[in-house]
Amino acid sequence: MLALTLGDPAGVGPELAAAAWRRKTHRFLAIGSADILRRFDVPAVAVASVRDAQGNIDALPVLNIPTSAEVNFGTPDPRNASGVIEAITQGARLAQSGQVSALVTAPISKKILKDGGGFAHPGHTEFLAHLSGAPRPVMMLAGPDLRVVPVTIHIPLADVPQALTAELLEETIRVTDAGLRRDLGITSPRIAIAGLNPHAGEGGVMGRQEIELLMPVLTKLRAQGFNLTDPMPADTMFHAAARQNYDVAICMYHDQALIPLKTLSFDDGVNVTLGLPFIRTSPDHGTAFDIAGKNIARPDSLFAAMDMATLMAERRK
Repeated sequence: MLALTLGDPAGVGPELAAAAWRRKTHRFLAIGSADILRRFDVPAVAVASVRDAQGNIDALPVLNIPTSAEVNFGTPDPRNASGVIEAITQGARLAQSGQVSALVTAPISKKILKDGGGFAHPGHTEFLAHLSGAPRPVMMLAGPDLRVVPVTIHIPLADVPQALTAELLEETIRVTDAGLRRDLGITSPRIAIAGLNPHAGEGGVMGRQEIELLMPVLTKLRAQGFNLTDPMPADTMFHAAARQNYDVAICMYHDQALIPLKTLSFDDGVNVTLGLPFIRTSPDHGTAFDIAGKNIARPDSLFAAMDMATLMAERRK
């Protein structure tokens, strides 16, 4: 059984959860407000534990976390932030203890959580690492045609060169390689490395990070058996022919990774957190407050996240 947190109650998370329940492909335990789910004609029943959720197949079991303020779809309320944080915390606890096979998380609003709940983390990835004690979480975005990993994540572009260190790059490569082997069954992952600068530095003419920072790490890890490319120009590594030569692309910053992924898989991309002691996936989109509550949000990305979580859980067995 999966656990699915509902995310911000004013966003599209609850209606996507309703669509997942109607799909009947995966059994899951929802974590959040049962009353919100009932607005989407879901027979949501509050349960006290995962064990209580096992038997009922005619209703959606919910670890109920009532909202603190009235929910108006499309208008997030910081007073509901604490409940969103509590849902993530409970989901992580259930996944880490093995009571559920994996955790799937619906989208949150980081600003709302900071405004209303004192949320001190850049996002889900870092918060789940904090809850589980994982030393280095890695965010992988995956679609049918591409997997990408950003080395630096939710920081301003101006801060990337200073944040990009040899230690961070090495740890990201190690966690990514291990995750592909353990959770996706890729026995010898082929890892492409994007350069930081245009044309991967053009031999130092457009920047020296590729020569002075990236290559020493890649040389060290190749000697240990890692299958890594040299730094590649990011503008030529994502076309169809190039993608056939690697299993994952490790990119130096957020948009370098997410622009090609979302161009190819906007509706069915999945966010996977590697390096945790449990499986966590998420749809690769936000709260979509502008369309929340209208039953027009596409559930493809959530469906793909649940499918991938199930596949990863089966491989871990």
